Amino acid sequence: MFDHVIKGVTVVDGTGAPGFVADVGIRDGRIAAIGADITGEAVTTEDAHGLVLTPGFVDPHTHYDAQLFWDPYATPSLNHGVTTVAAGNCGFTLAPLKPGDADYTRRMMSKVEGMSLVALEEGAPWSWQSFGEYLDALEGRIAVNAGFMVGHCALRRYVMGPDAVGGQPSDEQLDAMLRLFHEAMDAGAWGLSTTQSTTHSDGDGHPVASRHALPAELVALSRAVGEHEGTQIEAIVAGCLDQFSDAEIELFVEMSAAAGRPLNWNVLTIDATVPERVPRQLFASEQARKAGGRIVALTMPILTPMNMSLGTFCALNLIPGWGPILGLPVPERIEKLRDPDVRAGMLERAQSKEAGVFRRLANFGRYVIGDTYSEANRGLSGRVVRDIAEERGQDPFQCLVEICAADDLRTVLWPMPTDNDPASWALRAETWQHEDVLLGGSDAGAHLDRMCGAPYTTRFIGDCLRGRKLATLEQAVRMLTDDPARLFGLRERGQIREGWHADLVLFDPERIDAGTATLVHDLPGDSPRLDSKALGIRAVWVNGVEAIRDDAVSGAVPGKVLRSGRDTRTVSTR
Repeated sequence: MFDHVIKGVTVVDGTGAPGFVADVGIRDGRIAAIGADITGEAVTTEDAHGLVLTPGFVDPHTHYDAQLFWDPYATPSLNHGVTTVAAGNCGFTLAPLKPGDADYTRRMMSKVEGMSLVALEEGAPWSWQSFGEYLDALEGRIAVNAGFMVGHCALRRYVMGPDAVGGQPSDEQLDAMLRLFHEAMDAGAWGLSTTQSTTHSDGDGHPVASRHALPAELVALSRAVGEHEGTQIEAIVAGCLDQFSDAEIELFVEMSAAAGRPLNWNVLTIDATVPERVPRQLFASEQARKAGGRIVALTMPILTPMNMSLGTFCALNLIPGWGPILGLPVPERIEKLRDPDVRAGMLERAQSKEAGVFRRLANFGRYVIGDTYSEANRGLSGRVVRDIAEERGQDPFQCLVEICAADDLRTVLWPMPTDNDPASWALRAETWQHEDVLLGGSDAGAHLDRMCGAPYTTRFIGDCLRGRKLATLEQAVRMLTDDPARLFGLRERGQIREGWHADLVLFDPERIDAGTATLVHDLPGDSPRLDSKALGIRAVWVNGVEAIRDDAVSGAVPGKVLRSGRDTRTVSTR
């Protein structure tokens, strides 16, 4: 007997092959049958004529490490069809954790990944020390499948203590770090994640621990990755935001080759006005293949809305020279921002080459005013700064500053993307075809009140069906399912095949999309985050159990902690 049969559905199986109409039967968490007319008895059945059934989507870059404790459904990712998430990215994990270090870790995650400090304090138990204990704390209580890298910052902090920031490990400490790392991978960690990015600072404002690691340390850890089955490397350097330096390419190549494992990085920003960026970033992949490694770039198939504010930490703080000004107490900050000479200097830095990808944030005339809080700003929400500036006879940056000052800098700002042009979309479609480019990079679980990347799956498929149509439905599904599953070596996931795990998404092709991101207060401590409703998703199954029906969670927690070796196989770099 089947647990459930889906009748007359259009199956898009994840391989890229043309869709076909069939019945699909689920039994004991697996896809038990795919056929023209399944006649066996079933506990439940549903008529799915006109609907599409695909494998569950795989998000290759999330930060759900903490959120899963208070939100086992990994919302809104699960709502949008994501049944498997890769977490523990960018060198930041909650384990291994020494007693007494939880406060440091929480403050670091709050600063570097934009997580609510109150939610971190109140929403997670912080009851573990080893990486294996952390994984065990999640086992049996999550609704998505989740795999976790082990973060370099946590390894360093555990072994070196406060000296992890600014210090170099002794030979004994490096050996201890490697032993700890092997223990984590024996427990099921997917591999190593690390960051050398200049944008990553801890809760005290210091460069995070892994930024102090020299290449020899990184290569030693990478070599350890290669001693375990089904493992990976994920790494971030400053050049990920714009263009790699020669030294960064050399480091990535050496790490991947030493491990004999793929290395993925986040995120490849594609903009037709910077045509040299894509070839430069993918040059790293070419060099890796020559050396016996593989470097994979993650890139988003949508433009993720991201709000800004002059009052709280956001991407504007990462523009060179802006951090010290935006870090001042609010009255002093307003005084500085109102100084024409200060503004001129800020604009000059924002438009400089060293600003990299943040240069596109400097076109303040293209910002849209979001939420406002003062009588002086009544009626400005939804308006474009350029138009307001023209009415007031001000330059756009001055106008924006005055609007924000009237709200004591609480004004929410939405920059309109500068790369939403036909040439950039054509370049994206071309880049997606590269063998070392993978769709993803949502950062779901991080920067919760600033951005909402989790709905990229439904928005992309909707765009392919009814919008720009830069890929066929079959191609889009393969890029969201089998491609990431194969990169991570997931066993029997990523396709609709008999005997494989029943991670499935059922949707209406006429409606599938993502709703507008809206601010909600549903985190522990009533903390805010951006959420987006899934449109057209009829149901989502995880390991054969219905987890979502019509955008509502079922209450079931059928997800699994996916452990390296057991649930993943080694992926060749050749």
